[in-house]
Amino acid sequence: MDESLIEIRDYTGAGYQPLIDYASWRVAVMRYSDPYAPEKIERVERHVETDEVFVLLAGQVTLFVGDGETRPERLVPQAMEPLKLYNVKQKVWHTILFSRDASVLIVENRDTGPHNTQFAALTPEQRGLVVETALRNGM
Repeated sequence: MDESLIEIRDYTGAGYQPLIDYASWRVAVMRYSDPYAPEKIERVERHVETDEVFVLLAGQVTLFVGDGETRPERLVPQAMEPLKLYNVKQKVWHTILFSRDASVLIVENRDTGPHNTQFAALTPEQRGLVVETALRNGM
């Protein structure tokens, strides 16, 4: 196909991969990778300039979201359902828990990155919640 008419992209690797950038937006795919193993999830992030949209394509995924100024005061798990859009609002702390066969579509601002993202460590209790959620859901 002539790429001046249509871009066709796919991704079957592990982790996060931007696939299409245009003007101010980006579409990416994220899949399970070792840093997202339940026992390795030690922090959350938040984007200070934008919302971020997640769509479950395959497998099981739980989004964890939290509010708080310098770190999440509470962490709330949200099991994702296939093909529903989950819009994590600007400045909301979040992390994601994947089953090994999971695949998530992400839509975000093209310039989302470390310069406009903040990170915070999870408390031992919050890390326990992530691991407990994974065990309960067979992830």
